[in-house]
Amino acid sequence: MPRHLPHFVYLGDYQRFGQLAKAIKYQGRRELATFLGQQIALGAKQAEWGLDGVTAVPTLFHRKVKRGYNQAELLAQAVAEKLHIPYQDLLLRTTWDTSQTRKTLQKRLELPETTFQPKSPVKGIWLLVDDVVTTGTTFERARKALLEAGATRVFGAAIAVKSPHDLSRYSL
Repeated sequence: MPRHLPHFVYLGDYQRFGQLAKAIKYQGRRELATFLGQQIALGAKQAEWGLDGVTAVPTLFHRKVKRGYNQAELLAQAVAEKLHIPYQDLLLRTTWDTSQTRKTLQKRLELPETTFQPKSPVKGIWLLVDDVVTTGTTFERARKALLEAGATRVFGAAIAVKSPHDLSRYSL
């Protein structure tokens, strides 16, 4: 059963649900993205946010080429399909950096403010989907880019969250 805060929906904490995200990301278990995306959609529907669309946190180009997909995008597409609202690829990842999974907590927090740029102006209320939220820095940078591009509000969703109590700082 999805859990939701006023501005964020997730399936569970990283300790319990992190292996599902890893299976999609590193083991090619794309079918899990469809199932888990549908579960996330249930939480978003219960939240009654009045969403206009769904988008995903973009991955680095070379990772998408290597895997053949962006796991957050697969999740977001499944969410959009279940909610009967459009999925749109709204953001570009503009800076290259080493994987967040290999960084210390302090280095994760230092992700440049300009990591994401909108592809075009954005209107309405959006759901921003990522596979995992640990420090929330990546999510926050992507959310900020959408708001600066014109989004009215940006809600969030993920499979797993490292520290659910930290999500309260995302007051939109």
